[in-house]
Parts: sequence; structure tokens; C-alpha cells
Amino acid sequence: MNIKPLADRVLIQPTPAEETTLAGIIIPDSAKEKPLKGTVIAAGKGTKDEEMVLKEGDTVLYGKYAGTEIEFEGEKYLIMRQSDVLAILG
Repeated sequence: MNIKPLADRVLIQPTPAEETTLAGIIIPDSAKEKPLKGTVIAAGKGTKDEEMVLKEGDTVLYGKYAGTEIEFEGEKYLIMRQSDVLAILG
């Protein structure tokens, strides 16, 4: 991975939205509920005031509008501050 988050930021790969059909109607991507779960791909080193507790491979929950969407080599990612992450899933 060529993206290295700085300070207290993490790079997250969102879990894909599930395909939902209603009586044979396929719901388009734009109407799907955004996933609120993802996997940490890379993490910064933290700041002097805030230790980095997230690490690569952690599965996390984050807020609906958290982070900034980026696209790198055809994949979509979110980059956000560690404080925008709500929980680590065990």
C-alpha cells in the first residue's frame, strides 16, 4: 500500500454494501445504505497528545458521515481521524 496516513489518521476499506432485492427489484448502488463497518488498512503513528490504538487489520465501526472518500487504484477507501472511529469489533 502506497498510502501512509499521518498523525492520528487511519485508512479504512469499507465493507461492501449488501445486495438487496425487493420482489425482484434490484436496488441501485446510489440507494443502498452506506456500510458503517470496515477494515483498517493503514494507520498513522498518533500524536504526542493521542496514542494510536488502531492497527492494521482491525475491524471498526464508524459514523455515517465520517471521513473523506478517496479512490486509489480502482478501490474505494475512507481516510479519517482515529477519533471518528466509534468502536473496534472483536
